[in-house]
Amino acid sequence: MGNAVSAASSIGAPAAELVLAEGSAVRIRVPASSANLGPGFDCLGLALGMYDEIAVTVTDGGVVVVSAEGQAAGDVPTDERHLVARAVIRGLEYAGVAAPGLSLHCVNTIPHSRGLGSSAAAVVGGLAAASALLARDGRRAALTETELVQLSSEFEGHPDNAAASVLGSGVVTWMNDGPEFFARRLTVHPAVRATSFVPQTRSSTAVTRGLLPDAVPRTDAVFNLSRAALGVVALTSDPSCLVDATDDKLHQRYRAEAMPATSGLMQALRSRGHAATVSGAGPSVLVLGTVELGDDEARLAAEHGFEMISLEIADGVEVIG
Repeated sequence: MGNAVSAASSIGAPAAELVLAEGSAVRIRVPASSANLGPGFDCLGLALGMYDEIAVTVTDGGVVVVSAEGQAAGDVPTDERHLVARAVIRGLEYAGVAAPGLSLHCVNTIPHSRGLGSSAAAVVGGLAAASALLARDGRRAALTETELVQLSSEFEGHPDNAAASVLGSGVVTWMNDGPEFFARRLTVHPAVRATSFVPQTRSSTAVTRGLLPDAVPRTDAVFNLSRAALGVVALTSDPSCLVDATDDKLHQRYRAEAMPATSGLMQALRSRGHAATVSGAGPSVLVLGTVELGDDEARLAAEHGFEMISLEIADGVEVIG
């Protein structure tokens, strides 16, 4: 690894010209997220009030050392292969800056592989830590929100979860050839609240994405276009439309066979008048509404093997401490 932490660049970042001072340290808090919100496949996202915290310190050891506690703490690498570490390195390299060594400590609250954006949060948190280190050093500008969206989206190939963790609230995202990733923040109506239903089982986005067909009927495509547009209205100005606005014919039914408990709970909640969707690629379920869910929904969740968790709509990633 040599005397400075670095990594191969994917977008032609300059070679490191500056080295951060030993002892510089930052702490980051980054929210979970839910993508798709029903019909907005790969283009709608929402930041949720469940947070990971990341502490990063520049060291003189010439190595990257990672420690973790909480969710999946024993299942992740403890060196530069760790996703948060890779993101910190990427952010520094993008700015043409290196570190003699890095020590990271991650406190993980967001469940892994449950459709709540844990990997996007790790990447956004790492990049935000790099940005904060740049700001503290003062010789390079901190990363902008636009750069954070672009760099974090490169890790996963689409920006919905990542942009939600960067910007907070709700987001609309899109991409151009290049690829270039873009996002705009939605101001979610103050009456809207979120409830997550989280199982113990995990899911793989790569596997569930492979279940989707290459083509869908035009009527289904038109259906989803109308519901995704309505979703923006429901989130920002008219929450009474949330049940209709979260309906979908593009992806959820194709994944149902692989996640029968998720599909069963979602349908049971929708039959009771709740705006329930698969959270991202699953297996968690997300309900958006204007009232707190209660004991009946908690019992229903338990019957299907899920834990019900009420969550605030969150702001974006921030430097703390």
